[in-house]
Amino acid sequence: MLKKHIEKFLKLGTIWSVFLLISSVLLQIFARFFLAQAPSWTEEVSRLLFIFSVAFAAPLALKSNYYIYLDVFFKMLKPHWQKRINTFILITTFLLFLILSIGAIKFISMGFTENSPSMGIKMGIAFLSMIILGISMCFFIGLKLIKHFKTPRP
Repeated sequence: MLKKHIEKFLKLGTIWSVFLLISSVLLQIFARFFLAQAPSWTEEVSRLLFIFSVAFAAPLALKSNYYIYLDVFFKMLKPHWQKRINTFILITTFLLFLILSIGAIKFISMGFTENSPSMGIKMGIAFLSMIILGISMCFFIGLKLIKHFKTPRP
């Protein structure tokens, strides 16, 4: 149940952030060709929306194994070494995103004391992408680890 809600949240976040990113870029292009001056905030909004689209989409890619990896050397290893390497990679990645999530909390709270230069919003809102990415990656990596340890050893 929780997994479905997290997936839905991430899918909607991805769709909206990409849609708004495209809209912002199109507005910027239109303004540069047809207006006297392009709004300065569109560049900052585009960067922010790109960051959020990655933060929402990366956990979904991890969940569905849509990331790129090299398996040429990996396939040459014996199955028990493959499992050990997979375990090491999953645990290391989990710890990396756990550290990111813990650090992001302090970073977000510091961000609420400053405003973005052209949009005027609190930077803590912009930094929320870090906690979204970190926690959701930890969630899906955790599910992979549980599944990984439940499968019998070769």
